[in-house]
Amino acid sequence: MNKVILMGRLVRDPEVRYSQGEEPTAIARYTLAVDRRGTKKKDGEQKETDFITCIAFRKAGEFAEKYFHQGMRVLISGRIQTGSYVNKDGNKVYTTDVIVEDQEFADSKNQSAGNGGTGNNQQVAGSVSGDGFMNIPDGGGDAGLPFN
Repeated sequence: MNKVILMGRLVRDPEVRYSQGEEPTAIARYTLAVDRRGTKKKDGEQKETDFITCIAFRKAGEFAEKYFHQGMRVLISGRIQTGSYVNKDGNKVYTTDVIVEDQEFADSKNQSAGNGGTGNNQQVAGSVSGDGFMNIPDGGGDAGLPFN
């Protein structure tokens, strides 16, 4: 079984390209900074961090392009894919990427904005409660939500 689940912060905004052809396909590439568990260094230094390349295709790629921004904490699941290529110097370079199958926000909008995420500054009807869930006022419908 090839399954990976990661939670980390986006190092920069996703880089999105579209394939050529009759039906262009979105291909989003982004890097997650994922802290290693239980690896706190001495003298109060930061934890060790892995920088993992993630690739999202089609609708997932479009979603990443529209809603993911540098600094946001996201949760993804997918599969590991390895590959290799020969660089311009003639050296073989090995790659390891996560092919995204599912992705979602790991922080509320307010938390991600407070942690360096630029986010989308639109106001959403309702407020975030202490448990991280959004309170939608009665009769508010889904106006203003990014996934109508």
